[in-house]
Amino acid sequence: MPSILSPLATGLALAAAPAAMAHHSHGNYEMTEYIRMEGTVTEIHWINPHSWIYLEVTGEDGQSDVWALEGASVIELRREGWAEESIRPGDRIGVRCHQLRDRSNGCLLGYVTTDGGEEKLFD
Repeated sequence: MPSILSPLATGLALAAAPAAMAHHSHGNYEMTEYIRMEGTVTEIHWINPHSWIYLEVTGEDGQSDVWALEGASVIELRREGWAEESIRPGDRIGVRCHQLRDRSNGCLLGYVTTDGGEEKLFD
């Protein structure tokens, strides 16, 4: 007698796939353009499902603001050659990222330029 559990499990997995993909939507970011900025890392969180860099940026008016920058997962970053020691609080970095659509201080990271001047993927 064939088991009904295998087709049922497959059906449930396929039904859940769109919800899992929706989690990774970047609809809240302006994905058609990059902005560039430089600043000092105040915090970095090497966590899954997304890493975070908090960057203090001084604007043209001389005022400092902290930006929350969303990066890839730890596993993806390691595949790109990043390590926890690659970026630390106090480091000056440059970033190229997709800003939040509401223009608040948040970005989806695309690339990070470290003190050595090398721009590397952080997405």
